[in-house]
Amino acid sequence: MARTTRTDIEMKRSFGVGGVAVLAALVLGSGCSKNVEPAPVTRTPNDVSEYYPLAVGNRWKYRINGAEDKTVTVEILREENGYFHDSGKGQLAVDGYGLRDAKRYLLRGPVQEGHAWTNVVSVSSTERYRILKAGVPCEAPAGTFQNCVQVEARNRIDADATLVNTQTFASGVGIVRIEVDVEAKGQRIPQARLELTEWKLRSTGGAGQGGEAPPAG
Repeated sequence: MARTTRTDIEMKRSFGVGGVAVLAALVLGSGCSKNVEPAPVTRTPNDVSEYYPLAVGNRWKYRINGAEDKTVTVEILREENGYFHDSGKGQLAVDGYGLRDAKRYLLRGPVQEGHAWTNVVSVSSTERYRILKAGVPCEAPAGTFQNCVQVEARNRIDADATLVNTQTFASGVGIVRIEVDVEAKGQRIPQARLELTEWKLRSTGGAGQGGEAPPAG
């Protein structure tokens, strides 16, 4: 029988929380983390906000591990104290640095390949983020999108294993894919996969379902 690992525990705890973007961050980190000091909101031509539209009523539906009967829906319910609160208990905001929750940045500008940053989770654990691709097409069950950014986040579990969380954002849509793996002894062991199947944005009127989604530019 396979033993239960720290990764298994963190995965179960994270999926119980909900909130896809926050879920992904919680999968990666554990323990206490310091609050992120927000930066003043300044819009730039390379605006991070376009990759995760934040407005009350915006909604995303994901299938888990490819199972059509296992899904999670996240809807933004309210805005409070600068954060958008969703149905999965996630709290997200965009400031002058990027997209964040109260403790970490999930995407930071400039949105270009190779850009990297870190989030300190605890005195002994640090999340390391890097943009793998930017301005490229990406796919999900909800459709094909033309302007996407792929972010890899890594957190060492122990001396032999690292948790790798890869998130793909589509411009004008939000997160379209999340892939969580454990990297150990030169191999990657899949842990979880979330894929966008439907979305509806009240802020822009954008919506899509299955393969009928229009490209996001």
